[in-house]
Amino acid sequence: MAIQWFPGHMHATRKAIAARIKEIDVVIELLDARLPGSSSSPMLAELTAGKPALKILNKQDLADPARTALWLAHFNDQPATRAIGMSAGDPTPAKMLIQASCELAPNRRQIGKPMRVLMCGVPNVGKSTLINTMLGRKTAKTGDEAGVTKVEQRFSLDHDFYLFDTPGILWPRITSPQIGFNLAASGAVGRNAFDEPEVAVELLAILKTDYPALLATRYDLEDVANRTDEDLLEAIGRRRGAIKAGKMISFQKAAEMVIYDFRQAAMGRITLETPEQYLQWLKDGLEKDAERTERKAQYAADRKKSFKREKTV
Repeated sequence: MAIQWFPGHMHATRKAIAARIKEIDVVIELLDARLPGSSSSPMLAELTAGKPALKILNKQDLADPARTALWLAHFNDQPATRAIGMSAGDPTPAKMLIQASCELAPNRRQIGKPMRVLMCGVPNVGKSTLINTMLGRKTAKTGDEAGVTKVEQRFSLDHDFYLFDTPGILWPRITSPQIGFNLAASGAVGRNAFDEPEVAVELLAILKTDYPALLATRYDLEDVANRTDEDLLEAIGRRRGAIKAGKMISFQKAAEMVIYDFRQAAMGRITLETPEQYLQWLKDGLEKDAERTERKAQYAADRKKSFKREKTV
């Protein structure tokens, strides 16, 4: 089952974006460079359709550089879209952002035409940290958990360049289980909305296939590729002392360690998906969701027929 998390303030954010978008010149979507597809919101795409888009792959210093290049090419091939990578240590992020936005909307920043951009993205993708870096002061509230920012904020990056920052937002229904797992692993989903051992097992399944050497080195493991995902989690628990009463492995503690290490890039630079993988997950999820909708409709129609027959008896 796919992970779902859409608390009340996200409903309010969706309405706020719909109301604000009419006066916006460029939409900046901040993505997690370790999961660029999974952190790209289909709901935001619908809300901001028709506006030039700047895709920022944030935290690229934590991501696999080869896969980052693939994702930048993927987004830059899309119409009216510019994609750039950004890292926490970039010295002039405001200059990069302003320049890229002006390339997308060259007729703005003239007399009486200030540039107005909307920054959005999934929770915990680093929007507030990036804004504080651009402004050179701690203005936006930050935190290492999803859902810290809950109201829209406006900032001036230059005398005629205004940025509207929105709270992190997911979408009402995540149709692909793998996309949900990736979002949870990154910290974009509230802690109470997923099971850590389940997410850790899914994360290990990717790591043992795509990054076996990094996984083996981090946890001093052998024959990583031939172990089951559950066995890997148990072995990591033993190596790291995640032991509970009776010398049993605490899968909860082991899972928390794996997820934490991924978020902190303690294993190395990792990207959980390629453009092709993401598009396939999305396709499969949409097909299954369509089948689910069809089954519900058929069930409702059958119930209606049954009710009519009962009335005529």
